[in-house]
Amino acid sequence: MQVRLAYAGENGMTVSWNTYSKLSKPTVRYGRNPKHLDHVARSDVSVTYETSLTYNNHVQLNGLEPGTTYYYLPVHSEDKEPYSFKTVRPKGDKTPYSIAVAIDMGVMSADGLTTTGGGSPLKIGDHNTQQSLQNEGTDTDFLWHPGDLAYADYWLKEEIQGFLPNTTIADGYKVYESLLNQFYDQMEPITSQKPYMVGPGNHEANCDNGGTTDSVHNISYNVSICMPGQTNFTGYRNHFRMPSSESGGVGNFWYSFDSGMVHYIQLDTETDLGHGFIGPDEDGGTEGEETGPFALKDAQIKWLQKDLESVDRKKTPWIIAAGHRPWYANAKNKTSSICEDCREVFEPLFIQYNVDLVLAGHNHYYERNAPISNFNVDPNELNNPSAPWYIVNGAAGHYDGLDSLKMPLQPYSRYAQDTAYGWSKLTFHNCTHLTHEFISSSNGTVLDTATLFKDRKCEEHKKHHW
Repeated sequence: MQVRLAYAGENGMTVSWNTYSKLSKPTVRYGRNPKHLDHVARSDVSVTYETSLTYNNHVQLNGLEPGTTYYYLPVHSEDKEPYSFKTVRPKGDKTPYSIAVAIDMGVMSADGLTTTGGGSPLKIGDHNTQQSLQNEGTDTDFLWHPGDLAYADYWLKEEIQGFLPNTTIADGYKVYESLLNQFYDQMEPITSQKPYMVGPGNHEANCDNGGTTDSVHNISYNVSICMPGQTNFTGYRNHFRMPSSESGGVGNFWYSFDSGMVHYIQLDTETDLGHGFIGPDEDGGTEGEETGPFALKDAQIKWLQKDLESVDRKKTPWIIAAGHRPWYANAKNKTSSICEDCREVFEPLFIQYNVDLVLAGHNHYYERNAPISNFNVDPNELNNPSAPWYIVNGAAGHYDGLDSLKMPLQPYSRYAQDTAYGWSKLTFHNCTHLTHEFISSSNGTVLDTATLFKDRKCEEHKKHHW
């Protein structure tokens, strides 16, 4: 169950899945023909943690041809027909393509986002974001989810609000793990066919939602209620294998990869900004949530500078960065919703190395901003700016519904909405034009679109067969 893919360098793909028991030698059969899976890959990685209900199995397939369709099936799978995936586009390939980005997306069921509970704006018959990604996202290469996956740490909040049946604190781990498994099961129709590239968000950190208060009984809960295995991103660290070793990054926290004409960078806004930082969450939690660090001081920023220095803009003219927390946003609560520490650390390098677009979530609405440098709007706007373009889209949807924008909007804001769930579609037309669309999950309509132009000379297009 929970079959999922992740890019692993130019010639690899990691296949992961979960089982109820440990596998002595996780094995995947794969090949170019669905009726002839003539290759076999094995690993020793079948890992779990205290309180987990399942084992996470990870197998890397190597020596793959870029831009190629493969078929695969984990050994002992109950499925008879193999899954398929397409490998990463050859680096430097200038063929146009699109990707999907969804941030802040939780369980979609009676135990999470529904049309009847929480703050959901969904109406009966509306599609949720998972359904929309399957319907309107079929032409995208992969799904990028930079933080806040599943919202399993909402278990206690949902119980206090009467949305879920009450359990004891000691048994809360079962609800937490159940929500995790539900979410990853729900995502499998997408993640088994396309790479699912993830980043850390504050709701992956611990089981307590950054602090949860029962106002009726005047009780506040913190990370001390979390059982072993449900602190310090443990589930997140076990469940995924992102291409950090291939890019010099760290775990599932920061890494990069190339596809076609784009260099993608996933950053960690939750820890390791230089002092083991994790900021307050959107529910007003406090710093010191007992998370990280996962590397030596300043390791992430040193890695980022080295990574940006190494980008060949002739082959990958576009640089797209994503981190969970934004620093340019129309938030009502600046303390919990705007990461000034992140801006101080990352923005100088983004400006120095001409990063094209910066994506974030954390705030549960959609906001397209102008290109910005040190709070100043680039006078060229989207017509060949020198500053990075900033977009916040934490509107994928979860139990609590959407946040309200702060009015009036900031001078750098160009379009914003807080009434519809949705996801981002990025389309790279060539080396000079990139279009961002905000797609409404409920009915697939495009609620906002804008195109960034960068004035640079494109190398001669080399055709590849897809």
